[in-house]
Amino acid sequence: MRKKLWLIVALILCAGAAFAQDEVSVAEVVELVMVDEEYTIRDALTMVWLFLGAALVFIMQAGFALVEAGLTRAKNAGNIIMKNLMDFCFGAVVYWALGWGFMYGADALGGLIGTSDFFKGPMGDPAFYRDWFFQVVFAATAATIVSGAMAERTQFKSYLIYTCFISAFIYPISGHWIWGGGWLANLGFHDFAGSTVVHSVGGWAALMGAAVLGPRIGKYVKGKDGGISVKAYPGHNIVFAALGVFLLWFGWYGFNGASTLDGASPDIARVCVTTTLAASTGAIGALLTSWIWFKKPDVSMTLNGALAGLVAITAPCGVVSPGASIAIGILGGVLVALSVEFIDKVLKIDDPVGASSVHLVCGIFGTLAVGIWGNVEGVAVGVLHGGGFRQLGVQALGVLAVGAWAAATSLILFLILKATTGLRVSHKEELIGLDLSEHKSEAYTGFQIFSNL
Repeated sequence: MRKKLWLIVALILCAGAAFAQDEVSVAEVVELVMVDEEYTIRDALTMVWLFLGAALVFIMQAGFALVEAGLTRAKNAGNIIMKNLMDFCFGAVVYWALGWGFMYGADALGGLIGTSDFFKGPMGDPAFYRDWFFQVVFAATAATIVSGAMAERTQFKSYLIYTCFISAFIYPISGHWIWGGGWLANLGFHDFAGSTVVHSVGGWAALMGAAVLGPRIGKYVKGKDGGISVKAYPGHNIVFAALGVFLLWFGWYGFNGASTLDGASPDIARVCVTTTLAASTGAIGALLTSWIWFKKPDVSMTLNGALAGLVAITAPCGVVSPGASIAIGILGGVLVALSVEFIDKVLKIDDPVGASSVHLVCGIFGTLAVGIWGNVEGVAVGVLHGGGFRQLGVQALGVLAVGAWAAATSLILFLILKATTGLRVSHKEELIGLDLSEHKSEAYTGFQIFSNL
């Protein structure tokens, strides 16, 4: 092996002219030299790239924690940090024990579920360790989305039960349909990095959880005339929220880029370009919408716009052009601003950070965008590129099927928790703040920087 590596180096350094004359690339030489090796350079690049990508996605846990803490009140900041820490810790264990098998085990029941590889961990199988590590951070993302929608009034123990259930059961089973070779994959459904697999599943659970839980005290007040006024609860640290968005954006290069699953893939560059443009125009779209709607450019809405663009481009990032990614991003930014207002003011569902709007609404839009702007033969060709409506129809079917599964199972779960262990803290505990009532500590000990309301 060492001699072959020296040969590669020598060829690269000394034979440039020969390559140019004979039109032989360095990559071809490497391939010729390594062809009889069981573990190739491509394998090594893929191993490193997926571990780096997984580490970037793991950083998103910190991003979610900062966004949620920044957009909510100071008296609950410690509780939010605990949720975002422990949903990964519990989720990793149950995903290893059960979730991986349901998602990537042997296909059964016509592509509905995986049925093998539970409690998996064969010694000496680097491919499993690589793939599991990359996939567990996606499972954690789906689980932690819900935290923001249920912030400031959820019992900590009930949240832990929920996060185990979604990581072990809800997310992996619908994930099997798409990424595990299940029935939607066989129909040609395309979700490159998880607009539906991850974000819509987490978004549906967030919406169901917030609806079952009910609004924070004083959020919706009925007046003498029968009308309902909506009270805003400004976040206590917009700088935290902004830093969280930057961390999420940074982590998204692993989320989308490493989903090539090939460390030598030329698609990595395009994926990262479309991801960047969609995030940028998502922020622009939300900025302009909030400026028109509220007469001022709203900071939190603009931050959510960047996330909206990222969620929307996650499914189509590998099959669309830079121009299409700009359109997808700006429409995602407009959608998130409108849906935040609709869910809050019309549906009267209290989602403190707009998680349902960002991840559910824009996840659905991004999934459908594949059937509109997709332009890669053999993978996904959308309506605008002569592909007809078949791909769009398959994408819509996937949205409906996964939505029905995630909404129904999470709704049932939250209703059971509400009726048994309890889902919401008491009136008094909510007023005191979850830092003190749930953890007997404060994120800002000694500083009187918040009111009970």
